[in-house]
Amino acid sequence: MRLLRSTDLALRILMRLAVATDEKPATRKVAGDMDVPYTHAAKVVAELQHMGLVDARRGRGGGLALTERGRAASVGAVVRFFEGHDEVVECEGATPCPLRSDCRLRGALRRAQEAFYASLDPITLDQLVTDPTGPVLLGISLGPSGPRLS
Repeated sequence: MRLLRSTDLALRILMRLAVATDEKPATRKVAGDMDVPYTHAAKVVAELQHMGLVDARRGRGGGLALTERGRAASVGAVVRFFEGHDEVVECEGATPCPLRSDCRLRGALRRAQEAFYASLDPITLDQLVTDPTGPVLLGISLGPSGPRLS
């Protein structure tokens, strides 16, 4: 299974915010830290805010902060939200599969997809950022010579 870019970015942004100490980095800074286009990061941040996982404030004194709900968020729930509920294979599309009425593959793939999500459900964001990941994330945000300026 391959995750969408937005799913990967959402998880990386959440992990980055989970190790933010007292700072509230701007979306532009987080995008730079993660080496992704600002527009992509802004779109994902908006979704994370809609989910109640991130608090995003504009202007002076603003920035991004992980909410308590975000800190305890299930990785499986985040992945489900960003991946959507599409089928693993398309059986009905423009060229319908001739096996669609009697096929067992679609059901097997659906169960495998749910098993994948279920294996991520017990993992929380806090668990993802324990050693050795947390210090690496801090190093990315600080850079080799101290804090980066936005």
